Parts: sequence; C-alpha cells; structure tokens
Amino acid sequence: MVWPDAGLRKPASLVPRPAARVRKIARRPSPLRNFFVKRTTISKQTAAELESPEAIGRVDDLLASVGLIHGTRASRRNTWQSGERKPVGRNKNLAEQAKRVPPAKLELEHAHLLAKFEKEIVHAFSTRAGGVSRVYRPYLPASKGDLNLGYTKHDERTNVEENRKRLLQSVADKDKLWKLVTLHQKHTPIVRMLDDESVTQMRGDAILTQLHHRLIAVMTADCVPVLLYDPKHKAIGAFHAGWRGTLARIVERGVGTMRLAFGSKPSDLVAAIGPSIGPCCYSVGEEVRHEFLSQFEYAPSLFTDVYESDPIRDKYPLLFLTARAPGHSPIGPQLHLNLWEANRRQLLDAGLAKKNISVAEACTACGTSRYFSHRSEQGFTGRMMSVIGLR
Repeated sequence: MVWPDAGLRKPASLVPRPAARVRKIARRPSPLRNFFVKRTTISKQTAAELESPEAIGRVDDLLASVGLIHGTRASRRNTWQSGERKPVGRNKNLAEQAKRVPPAKLELEHAHLLAKFEKEIVHAFSTRAGGVSRVYRPYLPASKGDLNLGYTKHDERTNVEENRKRLLQSVADKDKLWKLVTLHQKHTPIVRMLDDESVTQMRGDAILTQLHHRLIAVMTADCVPVLLYDPKHKAIGAFHAGWRGTLARIVERGVGTMRLAFGSKPSDLVAAIGPSIGPCCYSVGEEVRHEFLSQFEYAPSLFTDVYESDPIRDKYPLLFLTARAPGHSPIGPQLHLNLWEANRRQLLDAGLAKKNISVAEACTACGTSRYFSHRSEQGFTGRMMSVIGLR
C-alpha cells in the first residue's frame, strides 16, 4: 500500500512494536540436604502403643507433676487455688466419684444475734465444705467435696439432692420432719408470703412465714443474704439482695410487709446479713452509681474509688516509666460498691435498732476456698444457702 504523502504518520495499528521484554524470575534454591545426618523417627512405638492407656497415663503424670490437671482450665488470675475448673471429656465419672465421698461435717456459719434464740428458731449460712459435688474442684482429695446447694447446669442433680439432705440433717431437728422451701430468684423486689404447707418453691427474691418446721432459704454466690426474725410474733424472713434488689429496697419492703401481715414492730426485729461479696472486690460501672444516687441520699458513702495495687510497680516505679505512651495518665480507679452498708442502712431506715443488726463482713470473692463466688470464679461455681426456720 502506497501512501500519497510520506510526511503523514502511519496508523498506530500499522507501526511495528518492539518485542516485549520477558522478566525471568529466579527460582528459589532448594534447601540443601545434609546426607551426613541420619534421619530416624522420634519413637519406634506404633500408633496403637502411643494411644494406649498406659502411654496416656504417663503424659497425665508428667503434666500433673508441674501442676497441670487434664480437663481443667485456670482463671484469669492464673491461680489454681481460686481458679475455675470446668470438666471436659474424660471427667465424665465425676458423678460416680461424688457417690463415694463419705459424709463430712458441714462448716456452717451462724449469726450471734440469731443464735440467742436457738430454742425458738434454727438458722445457718452454708459454706462450700462438706458436700459431695466435685465438678468445681476435681483436684480435691477423694474424701472431700463441695456443698453445692443449687441446681446448676454443671453439677449432677443427685449430688445437689444429697447436699441438701446433709444440710437438713445438720440444721433441722432430727426428730421432726422439716421441709425446705426455696425461691426461683430473678433479682426482683418481689416478697412472697408462705402460708401453704404443701408449697416447696416460690417465685421471687424474699419469703416470709409463720409456719413451723419449714426451712425458708435463699441461694447466693456473691449476693447478700439477709435473715429476719420477730421474737414477739414468731415470724421469720429470708431475703436475696443483689445490687438490683438492694436498689429496689427489697429488705425495706420486707420489713413493711411483716408489719402489715404479722403486726411486727421494726424495733423488735433481729436481722443478720450473711457472707457476700464485699466492698474490697465488688467493682461496678458508673451507671450503677447513678442509679443509687437517684434513690438514696446516703449513696455517695456507699461507693469508693479503688486504684489497683502492684507491689513491684510501687517498689520500682522507674522500671515502668515507658509502660504508657507519653502524656498518658495512670490507669483510673475502679468504682466499688458496699452492699453490706447499703442493706444495713435500709434496715435502719425501716426502723430496726442498730444493736439488732449483725453483719458477717465475710467477702465471698476473697475466700473462694470457703465460699462460692460467681464473680471470682467467672460464673463456674455452685450456690450457698442461707436458711431460717421456726421450731
């Protein structure tokens, strides 16, 4: 094809293009094999021998020698004594082990003010000692178990029934048949009246009665148990007060209900606040403080700012100067709530005399070796009972 004007540019499609450059990618050198190293297997045992019960037992013994137990997990505190231990897989025989736990003496606690009326009433605050439950602490000796008194999803029902039987035998009169009446607790301000002898469970968070040979009970694992007794009108009450129940004034409501139902005078009542989480461990959010400030004039005295303490950091502060970015302040304090004082103040506001109120001041979160604690054990824990009954 002849172009009339040689000065004109040819179409781009007809201009020959230079050949594309092909970039060669160097292959990775293969690793050199050392032919002077004799390659042997780690073990000459067969797969069947490695999976035999004897081989697995040797591994378990090795782990146990350094403090590790198969089928358990530690808590965030990394302390085996206070950590949660959740059974898995191979610990299916815990229920059978619990049946072999011999009867042990229960370690029950009593309020000195209520103990003065032992001829008229029985009462007790249970601990975790003396039961047959081993799901929460399988590392205990075979002769020991936990006294879990709540039907939790982790423990066997037969274990709980045996634990409750032991509690009744330890607290109630052995020559008379006592019934245990419990509550389906939902952190509400509902106060129930027990006047039907056939009832064994009610829905609410407090129970009042004048029936004899009935143990009324509340279950706790950090919340505050409160027991009341009216020696003049022979009436008793049991209350479950978490922060929601305390905010709803459940104890104060209960005292008012006793005045209407039994004719009780608050000045005659005797109250006992049992073991529960203390102000040393009960951290809450700012929204909880706002709720209490809207309900109680004395609410500011119930809260304290607690800074975390680290002995090493306090002794050698210069070692931690670079632990935070420049310009950042130290970690702020945690807000702690005193439920003991909150419920004591409610009893005083309801009309009880100061001398008639007993506070155990035993923190369940601090003493997980003796008490169940939902917070310290991250929910993997049992339940204690606080019971009271008329002879």
